[in-house]
Amino acid sequence: MSQQETDGRIGVDDEGFIVDTEDCEEREAAYRARGTSRPITVVGNPVLHKECKDVTEFGDELAQLIDDMFASQKTAEGVGLAANQIGVDLKVFVYDCPDDDGNRHTGVVCNPVLEELAPEARVLDDSNEGCLSVPTAYASLARPDCAVVRGQDAQGNPIKVRGSGYFARCLQHETDHLYGYLYIDRLSKRDRKDALRQMEEGTPRYETVPND
Repeated sequence: MSQQETDGRIGVDDEGFIVDTEDCEEREAAYRARGTSRPITVVGNPVLHKECKDVTEFGDELAQLIDDMFASQKTAEGVGLAANQIGVDLKVFVYDCPDDDGNRHTGVVCNPVLEELAPEARVLDDSNEGCLSVPTAYASLARPDCAVVRGQDAQGNPIKVRGSGYFARCLQHETDHLYGYLYIDRLSKRDRKDALRQMEEGTPRYETVPND
């Protein structure tokens, strides 16, 4: 059961987690309509390989960035996008991602921090993973099949997001981005080399920023 915040923010459930499964289509379309799609930065671009700066200003400039991120995510047919993937050095990511039960989740997290899971809660899922910043490449990567992220919303209010299955992978993947890690950094040397080979041989379906 959810309740709607009086200031118009997304609702929260009885455990304090945001309810990001309601009105997803309308919310995503509204973000996207206000935004402008930007090209995607790819592996090798310095902004992807360092920890991003904390978001400290929660105003119009951040709101426009979030709109642009949703527009860029849609163009690239992604389910999550971190700010540094469009060249912006700030800790914010957006998502529009299903979980394994088919529930759609749509939202924004600023300054995300992944909670440590208790050992008994760490059930690993070794599904394939890809990344808009490593286009056309995929590799199997074991990650916990549930995740909790704490952070702030676009207005600076504290939030926490819970995900399972594919959505948990998305939350972990996007948080990694903002701390300077690509999923290929978690692969063995051989698998990382194979992913980069796939990228070199493939053709992205969206505009990317060429590396110098």
